[in-house]
This record gives sequence, C-alpha cells and structure tokens, in this order.
Amino acid sequence: MTEPVWQEWRAFPDPTKGEFLTAPFGAGVYWLRDSTNGENIYIGEGSHVAQRMTSLLPAPLGHGTRNNTPLREYVLADLAHIEYRTTACPSKADALGLEALLIAENTPRF
Repeated sequence: MTEPVWQEWRAFPDPTKGEFLTAPFGAGVYWLRDSTNGENIYIGEGSHVAQRMTSLLPAPLGHGTRNNTPLREYVLADLAHIEYRTTACPSKADALGLEALLIAENTPRF
C-alpha cells in the first residue's frame, strides 16, 4: 500500500448553514478529531467517502444507514469542534486496510 495523501484538516460542515463537505467520490478513509484538544473521534472508510460521511449526522440532517447512534449524536452535539480530513484509496480493500491500521495506531473514541 502506498502512503496516503491526506487533505488538510477542515471544520466539519454544518448543514443548517448550507456548508458543504469535501471528500472523495470513490473509495477512501475519513478521520474525525476534536479541534480543541486533538482527540481522535472516529476513523472510517467507504466505497464512496462523500456519501458515507453524510451518515455521520442523525436524521434529518444526515442520510444513509449507520448503526452507531451515539456517534451521530456526539458529532451533532459537538459539531463546532469537529474537524475532518480524508484520503482517497485505489479500492475498497485498500480503504479497509488503511482504516484498520489507523484505528490500531490512533485509538479513536468511537
């Protein structure tokens, strides 16, 4: 696996303010952290990262399926302090491998 090329950390968008998400349309990994203290919140992957990340907020703000209500509620409650970055991967398998490695090395909250 080649070294991932990460985008810069960005503030997580607030959909109530018309803000938008910048993420790969294809396979990749996304990483959420708390901007106030650097705590790793969540590391995830998707075959369509931009679409998958829309499920990080509870309905009606978020879309898609995610069986992690505590994560969705946490992101919404602390939206002003959540930042994210993403990286594209050549395949879903590569994204899964990178996600597993990052979780093992960084111990996210969720």
